[in-house]
Amino acid sequence: MKKLSCITLSFLLSCFFHFGTLANDNPLKVFILCGQSNMEGHAKINTFEAMKLDPVTKPIYQEMVDSSGDPITCEQVWISYFTGGRDNMGEGYGKLTAGYGSRRVPSEMGEKIGPEFTFGIYAQKALKEPILIIKTAWGGKSIHTDFRPPSAGPYVFNENELENFKRRGKDIERIKMEKVEQTGKFYGLMIDHVKKVLADIKRVYPKYNEKKGYELAGFVWFQGWNDMVASGTYPNRDKPGGYDAYTDCLAHFIRDVRKDLAAPKMKFVVGVMGVGGPLEKYASPRYVPVHGNFRNAMAAPANMPELKDNVFAVRTAKFWDMRLQELEDKKTQVKQMAGYLKSKHKDHANRDGTMSHAEQTEYLEKYREELISEEEEAYAQIARSNGGYHYYGSAKTMAQIGKAFAEVLTRKTN
Repeated sequence: MKKLSCITLSFLLSCFFHFGTLANDNPLKVFILCGQSNMEGHAKINTFEAMKLDPVTKPIYQEMVDSSGDPITCEQVWISYFTGGRDNMGEGYGKLTAGYGSRRVPSEMGEKIGPEFTFGIYAQKALKEPILIIKTAWGGKSIHTDFRPPSAGPYVFNENELENFKRRGKDIERIKMEKVEQTGKFYGLMIDHVKKVLADIKRVYPKYNEKKGYELAGFVWFQGWNDMVASGTYPNRDKPGGYDAYTDCLAHFIRDVRKDLAAPKMKFVVGVMGVGGPLEKYASPRYVPVHGNFRNAMAAPANMPELKDNVFAVRTAKFWDMRLQELEDKKTQVKQMAGYLKSKHKDHANRDGTMSHAEQTEYLEKYREELISEEEEAYAQIARSNGGYHYYGSAKTMAQIGKAFAEVLTRKTN
């Protein structure tokens, strides 16, 4: 029996060191996160609190904080974050923690998160080895111009745009020159920064082992707002195929990124714009055609024959906070009622125009109190920190998005 125990122990130790060596011999996994303001991230840390109220997000919250409720620092995840405006472009880097969202000063820790925080937590949890995140993000940028990839060619103004410029007395030649200068600028900044970090990984991740090298394990693209609202660039956006040019440009983007980074098979995730939530739950059908068409255009590259095996679309609308949306819809009703009272709408209380300003104010306050509960208001206080175009600045939403991105890029595929 003792002999068997020794053999068993010897075998177990052999397995332990064998697998440990395999794990330690792996190249460093590098993930690239890129996009505009929602990749920057506008969810304030103080909105973590709302995650505890939902059984779906409470376990995620528990991964994000320590025993005191403070954001954790990921000891095995490092990040380089390049961002900033025209006059303060810069980089922040270090161990991943909360604060690598949108920043006033790129090199200084902020008070917000984007998808990177839970992405890093769950990627490391799945891989069980160190990882490096390279994040580049700038608010208000399009793929039709700012992130336009080289192989997509120059931006071409359509006839509607040119006619509009003429009507407004604009200098068309100057506009064309400025467009040439803008085209692809942020694509270039992104590629240059990734190459800069990869050329000297130890600057960001001091324990990096150069002999083992690195592997570009995945790329996340989370962008879309500026293209979705660009009615000049996409004049038929409410019609089928209205955003085909976006799909074409994004496919070029994927090919060019892989070529420029010498990673022809690198996994690629497209975070499909989900602002507004599930289409079937929209209070007004007005935006459904545009939002629906755009979401489908973003997801389309994942179904292209040449890309479908390693490009994946993650639809983020399912992570939209419907409690916040319902409150927003009610606030819209209050604003509408204020307009009805002021305009003496025939179907509302002040149709005869006899209500004084004070009476209108009192009526509106009572209407609001009956429509919106104290509980709803209290929830918004801890769950929301920004506008709807930034997913309400909700950590509950942003944390689920980052987790979903990580799960796709770390799952095993045949």
